[in-house]
Amino acid sequence: MDLFDTFFGELLMTFLIAMVPVLELRGAIPAGIAAGLPPAAAAAAAILGNLVPIPFLILLLRRIFGWLRKSSWVGPKIDWLERRAHLKGRIVKRYRTIGLIILVAIPLPGTGAWTGALVADVLDLRLRTALPAIALGVLIAGIITTTVTCGVIRVFW
Repeated sequence: MDLFDTFFGELLMTFLIAMVPVLELRGAIPAGIAAGLPPAAAAAAAILGNLVPIPFLILLLRRIFGWLRKSSWVGPKIDWLERRAHLKGRIVKRYRTIGLIILVAIPLPGTGAWTGALVADVLDLRLRTALPAIALGVLIAGIITTTVTCGVIRVFW
């Protein structure tokens, strides 16, 4: 029996997919449900997996970017990422914590916990302010993604 054929394996797979920057929980929840997890279990594993790297990102991103900037190949990509974070950070600058929650909660490409951590770092938001806002945004995004994945949205239209 393969590990990923068990309930624990499916939870682990969902958890790990949620840690991937582009996929996050928008990819993990549908993958977990498709693997056979109950929607609540898939959402819980994805939300937890999505939140695990965030404190480390907020605390270490500036140092990592400074180190990567020394490379002539990676440096311009880091500059591009920071410019993008500044553009996304306009709503956060204006509304601070609520803006960060909204940025993370909208389950669209280019938003999410990783982007929220990047924006929080670029705008020098403290961990104690940024982490609860990102966590609430991830929770809201998880609820939206689970609802859409399960097709409950069709009931209302």
